[in-house]
Formats: sequence, structure tokens, C-alpha cells
Amino acid sequence: MKKILFLITLGGFLFSSCNKDYLETRPTNAVSESVVFTNTTDAWKAIEGMHRFLYRQMYGSQALGGISGNMIFMDALGDDLVMTGQSNGWFINEYRWINHRIVTSNICFYNYLYFFSFISNANQIIAQIDGAVGPQADKNAIKGQALAYRGWAYFMMIQLFGERFDAAGQNSGLGLPLRTAPTVGATPRVSVAEIYTQINKDLDEAITLLGTARRDKSHINIHVAKGFKARVALTQQNWAVAAQMAVEAREGYALMNNTQYTSGFNNYTTPEWIWGIRQQEDQGTFFFSFFAYMSANFNSTNIRTNPKAINRLLYEQISTTDIRRTLWDPTGTNTAFPIPLNPNGSRFPFMNRKFLVANTALSIGDVPLMRASEMFLIEAEARARISGQEAQARQALFTLARQRDPNYQLSTNSGTALINEILTQRRIELWGEGFRFYDLKRLNLPLDRRNSNHNASLAGVFQVPAGDIQWQFLIPQAEINNTNGVVVQNPM
Repeated sequence: MKKILFLITLGGFLFSSCNKDYLETRPTNAVSESVVFTNTTDAWKAIEGMHRFLYRQMYGSQALGGISGNMIFMDALGDDLVMTGQSNGWFINEYRWINHRIVTSNICFYNYLYFFSFISNANQIIAQIDGAVGPQADKNAIKGQALAYRGWAYFMMIQLFGERFDAAGQNSGLGLPLRTAPTVGATPRVSVAEIYTQINKDLDEAITLLGTARRDKSHINIHVAKGFKARVALTQQNWAVAAQMAVEAREGYALMNNTQYTSGFNNYTTPEWIWGIRQQEDQGTFFFSFFAYMSANFNSTNIRTNPKAINRLLYEQISTTDIRRTLWDPTGTNTAFPIPLNPNGSRFPFMNRKFLVANTALSIGDVPLMRASEMFLIEAEARARISGQEAQARQALFTLARQRDPNYQLSTNSGTALINEILTQRRIELWGEGFRFYDLKRLNLPLDRRNSNHNASLAGVFQVPAGDIQWQFLIPQAEINNTNGVVVQNPM
């Protein structure tokens, strides 16, 4: 396999090892930035490395398979994903709302270090690509993707470590250290508002530099950048921008038909996928794969004893004629549902078959990171919140829902009822794809797992009030220590 070069924080990040092999100043699998940025041919390798980092094992931890670790964490913290057994313990303490409030936990370290790795690498590229020898079109594509990655990484982080963004407020609470150049030194946290300003600046510039062409769906083009912008605008309650960007992001991407929808969510060539991780058989992910935890049929200990299920209350809201209803078994006895057979896996009510590996001997599979359906849902929600645009909201919702359910009729709901219908469709459509914690926080909703199939002995926590300090991740203690307190902690 061709070795992919990745510049991990070349002098730009403050973390030391802290008893964990997180980041190195000069990693052995990287080359000097002075070599990489001599020409665009070599500079492309830095971008390729960032794409590969999306599914690279992090810090030797089985649960941290690149971005898939974040995706599973976000759903484990929510109410729609149900753990059916303790299994080997992976993601259980996150499910119980314990680890993201411990300053030395993997989930805090990982989400802080992982996304800052993208930021640090993006800073190197942005600072040096203009001086590289090569076609201007290549420079634009490389720089545009780096800017998009930086904006995306800050967006992912601020939703975890910062307070909820409130369009009616000052958003003056502490956000993150703002680093937009490959400099060394302790950087204090700036406000949530300042971080969002930088996110939007990065994405706006990326959109001006990127076109529709790209080498692979795992790369970022203008559609992906506009999808990022739509997500950010939705979180900031900037409804008009969210709706417009969502429409533009999905242009040219057809919704999946029923055959494609039930084939296992493992093939990024599916026309609906705007952005996804492409995994090759020679780039094995073993037990740090998304599919090693979320699929129904890969033979891992976690899946055999802890097949992931849907919240019963959510399942019961799915129409009987909706193709999505077939992705879960409400009885736990349907033998048509795949399970690991060697040894025999467990069956539980409401277990899923949404995610499947194509080869049960391998944990690999393409992972969806952005789909056209999400963009329809963003448009629908945003327009439902804009005065005079409910008809357009209903139509956007209808296009998606009718594709999944031939009996779905154009909604007659209005106001809060329409918004709630859209949000329910969002929960069903995006189940297991890493959105639920983010959605609960941005909507200022409580965690509520009561009266469902969540097991008290496993879940531990059934309610967390909206706005509680527990909705903020704690800053890793190593960052506090290594910056001599320049980076300060969130409320504990």
C-alpha cells in the first residue's frame, strides 16, 4: 500500500505525550513541511493525509477510529441509540454521561486533540501553499480544502467544549484557543462568538476557492463546504443561510432508492452521499472501525453482545409503509436480521441492520459523513422557522419523506407541530450517523430516555436538563497543565 504522508502538528500544538502517545512534534510517518510545500504535487499529499486521518486509529485506542469515534460518542450521549449490553465496555461510560466530564478521559482527550490536529495541519497548508510551484487551480483546491477542514474542525469542537450558541445572546462565554497560523505558544480561549466568526470566514473563503470537481468523494469540494456552512448556519439559527446553503449543497445528488437504502450504508458511490470515508481492503481498520461497533454483522465482541438498537418511542413513530421501519426488528426474533454467526450473536428488540459490512470477515466499510437527505432536512427545518416559508418547508420535507414512504402525504402541520414533524424525520433518517448530541444541544432540549427500551443498569442517566453544565465537555487536564493555566477549564 502506498504510504500516505500526514503532517501532524509540525510545531504547532502544545500537547506533550502526557502518558498518552497523542501527538509528536516530528512524527516518523511525516515529512518536513519545507519538502511538502515545494510544489503542488507534493502538497496534495498533505491533503491526502488529512483525508486518511478521517479513519486513522487514534492514540492506540480501539474506540477511536478517526471521525467514527466522535460519531459513536455523539449518539451514545443521546437518546435515540440504545445499548443492549455492556459487552467489552466500549462507549458504555459515555452512554452513562460519565467520561466527557472527566478531565483525563479518552473522550475529552480525543475530541480535543483530534480536531486540533486537523486545525494544525490546515494552518500549515494555508500558510505555505501560495508559495508552492504548480497550477493555480491546484493551489486553490488544496487551500480551499484546508480552509474547509479548519472551519469544520472548529465547528465540531465548539459544539462540545463551548456553550450552546444563542442567536439572541452575546455568546461571550469561553470557546476555544483560536489558532490560524502555525505558531508555537500558549493561546488563551476566545469567546464562542469569535470562534463562530472564524468558522464562517474559513468556510466562505473555501467556497470561493473550491469547485465541483474533486478526485474522490472523500475529498472536499464546494458542495461539501456548502454543507458545512448549512450545518453552521442551522446551529447559529441563521435560517435563511441554512436553507440556501442546504439547497446548493445537495445540487446534483439524488436521494437513494429503497434498494440502495437497505444495502448497509457501506458504499460511498451511492448517489445521495455528498461526503464520505472510502476504505480500501488494504487499509484495514480491524476493531477501530465504525462498523466494528455499529454494524449488525461484523463478528466483533461488541456487536455479538451489544447490537445497537433504536429508541422504542422513536421507532413507533415510523409509518408502517416507510422503508426505514425495516431497518430495525421490534421483536428481536426476526432471523432475517443478520447477526455474527461465529459464535452466534445476541438478538434484542429494536436491534438495527442499518449498517452492514459487505464482507463479514472484514470490519471495513465506507462511512457516510454528509448526505443529501440531511440537506433536505436542514432546508425544511430552516424554512419552517422563517415567516412565510412553511409551504417550502413542507415541500422539502415531502421530497425526502415520500422517497422513504410511498404513502406519505404532504404535511398539513404548521408552527411548532411542523417543526416537530421535521425533527422527528431527522431523528429517524440520521439515526446512528453521529448527530443526536449535537442536535439536542443546539435545540436546547433535555436528554430524556424515560419510558423507552433504555436499560437502567446500562444507561445510568435518564435525564439531563437543557442548559445544564453537563452539556459542555471538559478541557483535557493536559492542556491546562501544558499551557500553565493559560487555557482555563469549563465549569465543573
